[in-house]
Amino acid sequence: MDHSIPLDGASMAWPWALPFAGILASIALGPLLFPKIWHAHYGKIALAWAVLTIAPLAILRGAPTALSTVLYVVLSDYVSFILLLLALYTVAGGILITGSIRTSPWTNLGIVALGTIIASVVGTTGASLILIRPLIRANEKRRHNVHVIIFFIILAGNIGGALTPLGDPPLFVGFLHGVDFLWPAQNLWLQTTTIAVLVLAIFLIVDLWLFRSETTPPAQQRPEPLKIRGLFNFVLFAAIIAAILGSAKWKPGIAFHVYTVTVELQNVLRDGALVLMALLSLLLTRDEHRAQNGFTWEPIREVAILFAGIFVAIAPVMAMLQAGSAGAFAFLLQAVTAHDGSPHEAAYFWLTGGLSAFLDNTPTYVVFFELAGGDPKQLMGPLAGTLASISMGAVYMGALTYIGNAPNLIVRSIAQERGIGMPNFFAYMLWVGLVLVPLFALLTLLPISPILNLR
Repeated sequence: MDHSIPLDGASMAWPWALPFAGILASIALGPLLFPKIWHAHYGKIALAWAVLTIAPLAILRGAPTALSTVLYVVLSDYVSFILLLLALYTVAGGILITGSIRTSPWTNLGIVALGTIIASVVGTTGASLILIRPLIRANEKRRHNVHVIIFFIILAGNIGGALTPLGDPPLFVGFLHGVDFLWPAQNLWLQTTTIAVLVLAIFLIVDLWLFRSETTPPAQQRPEPLKIRGLFNFVLFAAIIAAILGSAKWKPGIAFHVYTVTVELQNVLRDGALVLMALLSLLLTRDEHRAQNGFTWEPIREVAILFAGIFVAIAPVMAMLQAGSAGAFAFLLQAVTAHDGSPHEAAYFWLTGGLSAFLDNTPTYVVFFELAGGDPKQLMGPLAGTLASISMGAVYMGALTYIGNAPNLIVRSIAQERGIGMPNFFAYMLWVGLVLVPLFALLTLLPISPILNLR
């Protein structure tokens, strides 16, 4: 599929990026400054920014260009992106873990490590939804339990998803743009394992110290057998993986044209399979499993609405980035380009990551993917270090704030519902920054794989 925006980015000036900046600022500041208004009207706010993108395009560039742009972002990226999230969210919500879990730092380590491992298979959202409630039950009687949730967000909600397009939304968008399904696993396994093991070690030390400092050990629950219900949903997870892999391998050469946008048959079938898996999960999973999980549609509804606005508003930005040195964002290209003209991988890592923490990691990944040229063959080949830097920055640093990745907010909401006093936006950012920023600096200084040298 052609991933060139149907806009002449070289002829566009920086004000075209204002709606994109506006919607991202709204997402970041709305829940903090006017939470009641935001939660009641976030859909209208997202729509307003989308209209502020489309209307000037129609007036200044013509209605056909505006229509082509909207159809492009919807059919080439947004539909597949949101359907994958919907399928993973629905299937994960049908898996219920019941029974008593022993309160222990070693138990916590096992649960968080398991979440980290499965995040690249069932997605960071899936891993978070499956394991957060058992983790909360294991620690709800403890005096110190906030740190457990924070480390779970870092690992199961973010870092663990770095190895496949299923793991984290930025990597799936990269897959839609032509990055091979197995590329992240083949090229990021060493960095991801190193960071994950170091964070798990820090977590264990902190948890052991706090656990031993509690004067009264938490009372152990009466033992109940540990059971996993809704096992059929694991079959559906396997079917989702098969659908993604199948669409990457099977190229029948059949395509449909929707106005100016070309839609390939394998992608249509993949998206249909994702919808089918979600429907089968709803039909074949007992309602009480979702009820006990506290399953609601609001989180995925919010993500769908906000990202619809983001994908529309980012279109002019992508066009200007694709214009390269002739575009309005040539200064960004200079910031990530070394003196000899080669990509400055440390700059890609830190800029992608830093912006991912505050602007959501999926649109940030897209911005820097395009800034690096947007050619998947080049980015998987000669520029593999650049793609690795962008991928790691987007996935790893999505953990730095609540708004960096969707599971962060979902986990915080579930924990608060269960009476855990989660830190506010800035306290959380300080907590996580103290843990992760030194590790990211270490990753920058130490070339720990032949493909990636961030120095």
